[in-house]
Amino acid sequence: MKLSWGFVPTLKEDPSDAIMPSHKLMIRAGLVRPLAAGVYSFLPLGWRVAKKVMQIIREEMDAIGGQEFHLPALNPIELWEETGRLRDFGDVIFQLKNRPLVLAPTHEEVICQIAKHHIKSYKDLPQIWYQIQTKFRNEPRPRSGVIRGRQFIMKDSYSLDASWEGLDRSYELHKQAYIKIYTRCGLKFFIVGASTGAMGGSASEEFMVESPYGEDTVVLCDKCGYAANTEIAQSNVPPAKRYPESQPLKEIYTPNVRTINELAQFLNVPTEILAKSLVYKHNGQPVLILMLGNDQLVEAKLLKALGGGEISPMEPEELKNLTGANAGSIGPIGLKNFKIIADMRLKGANNLISGANKDDYHIANIDMERDVKVDGYFDLRKVEEGEPCINCGNPLRIVNAIEIGHIFKLGTKYSESMKATFLDENGQEKPIIMGSYGIGVERIIACHIEQNHDENGIIWDKAIAPYHVHLISVNTENPKVVEVSDNLYEKFNAEKIEVIYDDRMDVSPGFKFKDADLLGMPLQVIVSERNLKNNQVEIKVRKTGERILISLEEVVAKVREILEI
Repeated sequence: MKLSWGFVPTLKEDPSDAIMPSHKLMIRAGLVRPLAAGVYSFLPLGWRVAKKVMQIIREEMDAIGGQEFHLPALNPIELWEETGRLRDFGDVIFQLKNRPLVLAPTHEEVICQIAKHHIKSYKDLPQIWYQIQTKFRNEPRPRSGVIRGRQFIMKDSYSLDASWEGLDRSYELHKQAYIKIYTRCGLKFFIVGASTGAMGGSASEEFMVESPYGEDTVVLCDKCGYAANTEIAQSNVPPAKRYPESQPLKEIYTPNVRTINELAQFLNVPTEILAKSLVYKHNGQPVLILMLGNDQLVEAKLLKALGGGEISPMEPEELKNLTGANAGSIGPIGLKNFKIIADMRLKGANNLISGANKDDYHIANIDMERDVKVDGYFDLRKVEEGEPCINCGNPLRIVNAIEIGHIFKLGTKYSESMKATFLDENGQEKPIIMGSYGIGVERIIACHIEQNHDENGIIWDKAIAPYHVHLISVNTENPKVVEVSDNLYEKFNAEKIEVIYDDRMDVSPGFKFKDADLLGMPLQVIVSERNLKNNQVEIKVRKTGERILISLEEVVAKVREILEI
């Protein structure tokens, strides 16, 4: 493409509302333009990148036996009511006002509906179905450019199996395909165990890239490679101590003490013998959650422990009516009509101190085995920086990260609710066992830029670069320079080397060089009057800044050698 007629609207200044480098550079390099909050138009250069990413995805999905669909973005609302996800997604799902339709944020329901009518026997399974299509989610705070938008392109795929072992195989096929996709796209990534969230299912993993701008928080071990989202992460932090002798319960007067730190300071005791009480409602019923000391509750872990449903912290007035005390004075002793669950660190602990369900009082010497009827012990706490790794004991790091893909073992959640069944070898009707797997196309592009840029602009990997070569004609007033540049442009095209050609007559050399660095093609081929005197042109490697003078006759061969194409 020639820049003299191409549409590449570069900008000198960063957009005022952009914080992330990828957001700034995608705007400045003319890859995208905002249309509305969380809605972006792809411009020609950006769309070339997107198509290359999608082609890599297609190749790897086809390699594991995937069959490509194109499903409607408009879905009947009753499909989403059938699985209960209309409620689960809430305001995130777009609904049409004048029709009983929604704009699909994902397509499990549609896949299930197709399978319901066409998958009849175990002989029809397994299947891997995928699509690359626009999705819609009403993000309350769209930000970070294309990282979190209301309209975006996603590869979503679905596995359909007759057995749980088959699901394991399909899941592993997708995992390996994702590793190849991200590697081919030039990303440095890691895989973490994650919560299944509103998607449901038995297990899930996220593919992440580390970024200070990431909205996800991830626990990492640099020694053994353990990685998990904080929603499910665990550490080897020690449990509360069990003393040889359990002391008798006693009430302590603790005026105006509300927090764990205030209590520890007032009694001059370590926080490790204090049991913090949190009160939630689960599906409308009261639940007391006991945590050790200053451990923080992870609500995703709580929801899993309670088997799903709806949870919310109890309002102060309702708490007072049910317990007779305010928050800060709640505890498990004498508490009636509450389900009680506790973090695993409290299992078997004794001589603990917790609230007395009476303002300004606490109870000491609580024995979890003797005094408390616990309905279950679960991992409920948030892992903290520096705690020992659950696998190897190495200090853990907590980093921000951006999710670029997510894979789920859905199981039979959707097939049971939508009655998508098959007949097994014995003629018995069974629900189809499903997996769901997503990749964000825009996120791959943005995260590639996050990891590959400098102060001058983007540094593309050749696999997804808009073009491989940026040809620059420096002295356009010199007919010889223009002639050589034009001939090189024709040669590159004839050799199937993707080239963008800055042939603009009314732009200074300095401006052309700045644009070339901003756009970030892997190689720049610079034709100047000075070098042509020696029958040479200059090749600049964008990533390293290395400059090579090469004879005119060897340019194409040298470009092929450097690009390894």
